Amino acid sequence: MSIELPVLRLGLAGFAARQVAELDALLRRSAPGRHVWQIGHFGDSDAWWLSGPRTQRITDGTIRILPAIPSERSLQIDLQEVDRPVGFSLPTVFTPPNSSYTFDPESIPSINAVLEKFEGWLQPVAAQFSLAARIIEQESVLGSGMYHVILNARLLAVVDMKGDIGVFPSAGPADFDDAMWVRQPERTEIPDSFVRTTLSELMWQYAVRTTRDVLPKRYRSGLLYFRRPPRLQQRLLSDGHMLLMRELSAAAGTFAELQQRTGMAAPAMAKALAALYLVGTITSNPKRASVTRTVPGGDDSEPSQGIQHSIVPSGLETESMPSTQPPRMRPGARHGSADFTLPMPLVRR
Repeated sequence: MSIELPVLRLGLAGFAARQVAELDALLRRSAPGRHVWQIGHFGDSDAWWLSGPRTQRITDGTIRILPAIPSERSLQIDLQEVDRPVGFSLPTVFTPPNSSYTFDPESIPSINAVLEKFEGWLQPVAAQFSLAARIIEQESVLGSGMYHVILNARLLAVVDMKGDIGVFPSAGPADFDDAMWVRQPERTEIPDSFVRTTLSELMWQYAVRTTRDVLPKRYRSGLLYFRRPPRLQQRLLSDGHMLLMRELSAAAGTFAELQQRTGMAAPAMAKALAALYLVGTITSNPKRASVTRTVPGGDDSEPSQGIQHSIVPSGLETESMPSTQPPRMRPGARHGSADFTLPMPLVRR
């Protein structure tokens, strides 16, 4: 089988609109290594490219990036608090710190070189992505057990389907293709050198980085329901994810109805729903739905079902479709409660 590559996102600051378009075109032609690079939202990106000519040093550790687009504002960054790789386009008006990189924005070899360094820095992300892909492929046989993922007597990952997961940070995609999954009779400790995460976080990172369509077909035709809060850090959720959670917590709806209620484009909504599905936040099974709210003005409402919880903190379990379903929002109807952005408390770690 072919090896799936993760999408990594690059945030840009200080570049004019024309420069952004040119860099995007060059990025599509680049081939630094094992990843797919795309320009993304600055705050959510895995790495940053900053305009060298428009970057000023404020203090020893703080810089300011002047905007090149009139509608944007200057950006101030404390480099000591940055948790991702940073590259400055040449020429620079100051000496960049040793922890950063420089590149020629008009040279494909220079762009490939800096992205290759970024990929080395972000290798743990790729390792988690590859492990998540294997978990999804083997979901029918893994159940809720504890596993060691081993390649040639070397431990690549410790997977607790009901708890934390540890991944060897330098593991590559091909390593997981050839590895053996050995079920453990009891819980084992994760080595200190491994990157530690949870199953929900692992599935989320896969969902937002894959180019595959991982939303089940039944989620495009049948009713969808809100199930439970995502077990994730709040910063991982986008406005689209929160909008869909709000709508489904108010009333169940089909894919088409959610499009009408949210105004989201089908591809973007499908990707957002896939992420929520993989972490168990939404469901197509009304028996697993959260509290069922009554439909204002209707006489077919049902009593509250209560929050349903599963031992698997993701959307990997099988969902049967019973014959009875909770009420749904009628076209054009409005739910009686006041509008809110987040319908539930988000887990903080």
